[in-house]
Amino acid sequence: MPKMPTARPAVPHFSSGPCAKRPGWSLQALTDAVLGRSHRSKAGKAKLKRAIDLTREVLEVPADYRIGIVPASDTGAVEMALWSLLGPRRVTMLAWESFGEGWIADVQKELKLKDVTVIKAPYGELPDLSKVDSATDVVFTWNGTTSGVRVPNADWIAADREGLTICDATSAAFAQALDWPKLDVVTYSWQKALGGEAAHGMLILSPRAVARLESHTPAWPIPKIFRLTKGGKFNEDPFEGGTINTPSMLCVEDYLDTLSWAKSVGGQKALMARADANAKVIADWVTRTPWIAFLGNDPALRSNTSVCLKVVDPSVLKLSADAQAKFVKGISAMLEKEGVAYDIDAYRDAPSGLRIWCGSTVERADVETLTLWLDWAYAQAKEALAKAA
Repeated sequence: MPKMPTARPAVPHFSSGPCAKRPGWSLQALTDAVLGRSHRSKAGKAKLKRAIDLTREVLEVPADYRIGIVPASDTGAVEMALWSLLGPRRVTMLAWESFGEGWIADVQKELKLKDVTVIKAPYGELPDLSKVDSATDVVFTWNGTTSGVRVPNADWIAADREGLTICDATSAAFAQALDWPKLDVVTYSWQKALGGEAAHGMLILSPRAVARLESHTPAWPIPKIFRLTKGGKFNEDPFEGGTINTPSMLCVEDYLDTLSWAKSVGGQKALMARADANAKVIADWVTRTPWIAFLGNDPALRSNTSVCLKVVDPSVLKLSADAQAKFVKGISAMLEKEGVAYDIDAYRDAPSGLRIWCGSTVERADVETLTLWLDWAYAQAKEALAKAA
């Protein structure tokens, strides 16, 4: 049986959201926050505009795309897009995990659109992307946060498409290469790949999306918090720092701090390389560890951020589903008790397993140390299982 490791991760935060803060982060980094003043003041608006400009620089967003800071995290950003843009065309919905399923429910049950094609795949797999009709609007997640499976690229999206592509990229942005010419709407939240604070979302619109906003009036009422037009014209204000509702300027400062860090380490390419290196540590460990496997079978589709794993030990798989879940939760509970890994249970709607965040704000050395503790915790759980038999 493996001995308890002597080394511990310097930062035990492996949650898939909110994610680990950037290396070296402290509250002292936020002392320049514009607090106790209006976010519409000159100073406040300058901070918000700086956040937009740095986002464009680090994510390499095309100059003619609009970038807005919106309320209610990634969910709010996606909902704004769905409620404001859908309606004039048929819609294709892709889902292979819980968040994609959620967008399907919103489009069918809340917006009550009738001409909707749903293409699904189970956890660990990807839908048949060749079935997507480029004449339709398409709604999809780039990276399945709760399944650990992502689209490998945007080659399946037609360059001459008639419909819009609406992409929930919340666990892909800053870690995976987004093909901007193929994407008309991109959303994400600060608390994912950059480990920012919660409740704020980002909404990025292509010129085609802006043209849709100005040519289409939805059949349903649009709540004020979702409105992206004014007098039938695109409202530029939220995309220049004039947010629709009051943002937390402390959270804005935290986002600015992490964007500055991202720029300092080499920008988008460096962030992707850091996430790839972290995910490779897990992949190498899985290769040499017989009791664990990836939830997604195809290496080309596996996420480099929300890495989802399943226990494949035959003696565990013989147990009931409840007993299997208890066994896996026992592993994560041991690691949390030891203070070496927090929040690594699989998502509540996903198959039983472990989910380890490997985004760029995590240090590779910490992931390497975590694998030693995973081996130890598994051995402890197996021993307890044998005693209970």
